[in-house]
This record gives sequence, C-alpha cells and structure tokens, in this order.
Amino acid sequence: MHKKILDHLNEAILLFDQQLVLKYINTAGEILLAESSKHLIGCSASAIFNTSTALLTQLQQSLKTQEALVGRELNLDRLNHSFTVNCSISPLLENNQCVEILMELQQVDRHLWITKEEQLSAQHQISRMLVRGLAHEIKNPLGGLRGAAQLLDLELSDPELKEYTQIIIAEADRLKDLMDKMLGPNKLPQKAELNIHQVLERVRQVVTAETSGNVSIICDYDPSIPDLLADKNQLIQALLNIVRNAIQAIDQREDGKILIKTRIHRQMTIGRKRYKLLIRIDIIDNGCGIKEEIIGQIFYPMITGRAEGTGLGLSIAQALINQHNGLIQCSSEPGNTVFSVYLPLES
Repeated sequence: MHKKILDHLNEAILLFDQQLVLKYINTAGEILLAESSKHLIGCSASAIFNTSTALLTQLQQSLKTQEALVGRELNLDRLNHSFTVNCSISPLLENNQCVEILMELQQVDRHLWITKEEQLSAQHQISRMLVRGLAHEIKNPLGGLRGAAQLLDLELSDPELKEYTQIIIAEADRLKDLMDKMLGPNKLPQKAELNIHQVLERVRQVVTAETSGNVSIICDYDPSIPDLLADKNQLIQALLNIVRNAIQAIDQREDGKILIKTRIHRQMTIGRKRYKLLIRIDIIDNGCGIKEEIIGQIFYPMITGRAEGTGLGLSIAQALINQHNGLIQCSSEPGNTVFSVYLPLES
C-alpha cells in the first residue's frame, strides 16, 4: 500500500541504508534519474550522484550528524542532462541510531516550466479570442464589399472597368481566406486509432515532393510506440507546418538537414492534467535558428521572422495539437532548433 502511494507522488523518493546504498526509489525518481529501479537499487549514493557533489555531501552530512537537512536549487547531473532540484533529507532513527536515510527530490525546472506553460496557454487563448473578434469585424464588411463589386461587375460593359471589379472580388476572397486561417481549425478532431509513424512518413513524402528531394530528412523512429487515438489529417497538417518551417530555416545552407525523432515520454503535466505516457516527436533542424526576441511569441498568429511569412503555420499547428490535449515546445540556437510535440497516449 505504501509503495503504491509513493509511486503516485510527483516528487522523487529515494531510500538509502547506513552505507548509503539505495534500497528503494519510486516511479518519479526513476523518471528524474532516467534509469529503472532495477539498475539503481543496490548502487551507492556516490555512484548515483558521482557528478552532483552538493547532493552527495548533503547525504553524507545528514548520516554523520543524524539531522534533517534541506537543500535549495542544487545541481543534479544525469546522463548528460542537468537539472536544478530542491532536496529534503531525513535520517530514520531506531534507538538513537540512523538506520536509513530518506531523500526527497523536487525538480525546480519542472515547476517553473509548468508555470510558464500555463501562462503561455492563457496568453494563447486571449490572443485567439482577440483574433476571432477582429476577424469577425473584418469579414462582415468584406462580404458587403464583395457583393457590391459583383453587382457593379454585372452593370459594367467596359472590359477594362470589369478588370478593376475582378481585382476587388479576388482581393476580398484572399482576405477572407486569410481571416479563416487566422481563426484556426474550426472542426473537432475525428479520432481513430493510428500509427504516428504513418503520419510522419506521409509528412516526409509530401515535403520530399515539394522540395524535389533536395532536403536531407533523417528519421529516427521508436518502433515500440503504440497506436494513438487521433485525427490523422489534423496531425499531418500540424506536423507538416512545423517541418515546412524547418525547411525555410535551412534554405540557405548547403549542408541543411532535418531530423525527425520519436520517443516515449513519461509523466508530463499539460495544462492542469498530468499524463503518465506520451509520444514525443522532435523535429530538429540545423538552420539559422529563431531570433531570441520572438521565440516566446512564435505560436501567436502573424508572428514571423521572415519578411514573406504570414505567421500562421505554427499558430495553426499549436491549435491542432491542443485539440489532441497535446503541446508544442521550442528551443533554438543557431545550428540547432528543436520543435518537440507531445501527444498523450489515451486508453
């Protein structure tokens, strides 16, 4: 019963004996340390925290003094990844002797990220509401303008004058299409079981055809990923928008390449819901990168780093992924831009 409770905690729980050998670790601990309990149990604290000297020192000090200790914003290095954690260490005493040490680790980065993700989600919703209101106000007079141009076109006999009314009608249609794109997807996803790699292969085929095979696309798929309940067409559109964005970023590079990678991701909070199992799709390009001043706004409509861009592709992609309870993240520096798409695996 106790093990079941501990496995459902979001914080990592580790239990060491008197020799600082690990006796127990919960599920959150396995995720944080990126290793299974089978490999970790029986390992010494010095082996687990071999490059995290502050954490190891805290454990040793608590064992020596038999006092509870708290550490703030300590560095934890595991498998080439670095985290910032808060730790709480409590010696378990029997007959005034320390028999075990309980360590609780809470990832600071994760809580900061959840707060940031909630803020971005709220801002995105406000932005979409403003865009919808603006689009509605524009489309109403636009319809009247187009109708008037059509009536005028019927009354005119001069071909040269008709040319002007045709321009008005064509431009009104173009603006209406733009407004529709700004409003984003207006259909609920028609979900069915599908393999995410079939979706990605379709995206790769479309992009290869569009670029006449001149772009190097490398695929690194995890074949163990189970089927996903999703709308195939919506996922194709969302991922296609991201890959096309990557193609534009490597347009000026002779050695430009795109890597599409899939992996299973465990334990993630999106919005206010925590998911145990997700698909993570990384789309990585070695292009010029995204300017620092706009990277926090790239999922908003009309935000783009290119003079000829509309700034709608990523906004539509985020909206489509949101309809699947998922999320898109982005990190970028020159030569390495990563778009990570997270899709919960629902039973």
